[in-house]
Amino acid sequence: MQVLVRDNNVDQALRVLKKKMQREGLFREMKSRRAYEKPSEKRAREKGEAVRRNRKAARKLAQREGLLPGRKRPAQRGGR
Repeated sequence: MQVLVRDNNVDQALRVLKKKMQREGLFREMKSRRAYEKPSEKRAREKGEAVRRNRKAARKLAQREGLLPGRKRPAQRGGR
C-alpha cells in the first residue's frame, strides 16, 4: 500500500492511509488476529456475517423494486 506525501503534509497522508486500510479491512483483520478464535466460534461468526450480507442484499433489492422506501442521504457539506 502506498500513500504520497504532498508538501510535507504528513497528517493528510496519514489520514489517507488510515482510510485505505479501513477500506481494505486491515483493522478488522488485525483485531481478529490478536487472539485465537475457536473453529466453532469462527463458523458461528462467518454464518452471522453471511446472514447479514444476505439481508442487506435483499433490502437493497426491495428498495430498487420500490417495495421499501429508499434511504435518505444527509445533505453534503462543503463543495467537493
